[in-house]
Formats: sequence, structure tokens, C-alpha cells
Amino acid sequence: MDFTRDEAQEAVAEVVVGLLEREAARDAELWPALTASGLLSVALPERFGGDDMGIDAVSVLLTELATDAVAAPALPTLGFGVLPMLDSVPEAVAAEVFPAVAEGAVLTAAISEPGAPLTTEPATKAEVSGDTVRITGHKVAVPCADQARWLLVTTDSGVALVETSAAGLTLTGSPVSGGVAEFSVVLDGVVVPAERLFPEMAPRLHRLVLGTIGAVADGLLAGALKLTATHVGTRHQFNRPLAEFQAVAQQIADLYVVSRTLHAAALSANWALGQEDSSPQRQQRIDDDLNVLAYTVAAELPQAMQKCHHLHGGIGVDVTHSMHRYYSQSKDLARWLGGAALRLERLGAGCSSI
Repeated sequence: MDFTRDEAQEAVAEVVVGLLEREAARDAELWPALTASGLLSVALPERFGGDDMGIDAVSVLLTELATDAVAAPALPTLGFGVLPMLDSVPEAVAAEVFPAVAEGAVLTAAISEPGAPLTTEPATKAEVSGDTVRITGHKVAVPCADQARWLLVTTDSGVALVETSAAGLTLTGSPVSGGVAEFSVVLDGVVVPAERLFPEMAPRLHRLVLGTIGAVADGLLAGALKLTATHVGTRHQFNRPLAEFQAVAQQIADLYVVSRTLHAAALSANWALGQEDSSPQRQQRIDDDLNVLAYTVAAELPQAMQKCHHLHGGIGVDVTHSMHRYYSQSKDLARWLGGAALRLERLGAGCSSI
């Protein structure tokens, strides 16, 4: 295993860093600049004008954006949308969707259902009749659904690509902590062409969702740690920097350990996802890595962000300070995953089945 970034990944990181240095926006207003930079094309096939770089580049891109707590629809579009569709959809569908993404179209995935975060056993029904599919169900916590042109909807028969303008599809806004809007999606007999139902995509979609959530979590904690270390290194009490107090130094050290642990888990899982090995043994190893990553994010990330807030004092909870953007996005990621208890249960189930 070699997790070192190659030249192409370093180039992607440099483009992201340069973009964030030039642009002040850290929300959806950054999307046009992201589109113009060509970053949305890094994973697209070369035949559609992309760089054909896959998850290796996308994970770097998402981590670098998260280091500055960017709340643009990059994670749902690239991690939940483009990556699962690569080599998994008919050419006609790819020719319609991928060029649109390069021009700024937003994708997202509708996976979670009431009481079932990121469920692998969806209750949403897909009834195939001839050359059409009728979809009925209720999805929750769907990010950026109002901006998206298409949704990847998990059903009991596979994953369906659904246009958000389709008749019978209703969006209702949901409360969130961070800057990425979420929606409850009701599908009441939504009809799509049969070629837009992908029976084999669901396992790949779930793996990529977990992996790219981990990449974002890695960047969020790295950014928050840097912000916190700078604060305690420059903030003085009793004529001494806060960082010189033993209790503060110990807490920063704890945060560093958590950050490096999360970084290693995210790198390992996303590296494994990028390898071309579809054997059952390899897929089981990937699932194990992803379960470890998901638990680490759900259990450790919110606590680490709380400690960063504590070390900032009252400044951290001020909405004019950037610390709240890291914390609020981290809370949403942990909620998407279903929380630490659920992730520990799934991790334990995987261990007991070995």
C-alpha cells in the first residue's frame, strides 16, 4: 500500500487551494468558480472531456474543499452521483449526464429513509412494467435536492436515476446544522425509463458514499485543528499564549491523534476503493475499512469539534467566526451516518461474521 499522492492528485489539490485563495465564497456561490476551474471534470471519462481520474482525485478534491469548510454541492455531485455512475450506466445515460456535470449540473443521492439512515434495505418500491419503472417511496436527508437535476434513488430493485422535475416527486426542506440544504423526497408513482434503473449499482453507491463522507470528514477536522492551533498559539492569558498551558497542550495533542487516526482511516478506505479488484475477498476488506471509517467519523468527529469549540472559548460559537462552519457540517455528516451507536453495531456485525 502506498497512500502518497501522485502528481495528478497533487495537481488537483493545488488547483483547489489556488481557487480558495482567489474566491471568498465558501457556499453554493463558489459553484460557478468550481465549474469554471474544470474540477468537476476530474473523474469524468475522457470521451466526455474529463480527466478519468476516479475516486483518487475526487477524494483529494473533497478533502481540500472541506479543509476550508466549503458548503458547496461537491460531495453529493461527485461522491454520491458521478462516481457511482462511472462504468455503471448505459452510454446514452452517461452522454446525457456527464457533460451536464462538467457544465455545473448538480447530482445527489436519495438513500436514507425514515428511521433508516443510509439503509441497504430500502422500502422504496420500483415496479418494472415493460420499458418503464414506477417508483414509490419516501426518502429523507437528501442533500442539495433543490439544486439537483437528477437523483440517484435506491429502491428494492436497484438504483434509479430520477429527474427532480419528474411528475409525482415532491421536495420538502428539512432542518440542518451546516450550510448544505437537505430535503425530504416523496416519490408518488414517479415513472422513469427502464434503462435508468441500475440493478447492480447499490453496493457500489453505498461504498462510495461512505468513502467520500470520510474524505470530507478528514478535511473538516484537519481544518478545524489548524484553526484551533493558531488560536491557542496567538491568544494570550496571563501574558502567555494559551498553547503554553499544560491542559491546553494536552487537548491539542489529543485532537492531533484523532485527526491523524481519521486521516489514516479515510486514506485507507478511499485507496482501497480505487483499486481494480472485484473479488469477494477484496470487497469484504473494503467493507471492513469503510465500517471502521464510518464509526470513526460518527464517534470521534463531533467530540473533536466540541473540543475545538472549547479551546476557542466564546469566539468559536460566534457565527462571524469560521469555527462554527466546521462544527455544523461535522454534525450533519455524523447524522447522515446514523450516529456512533448504529455504526458500532454495523462494525461489530462485520467482525462477528468473520
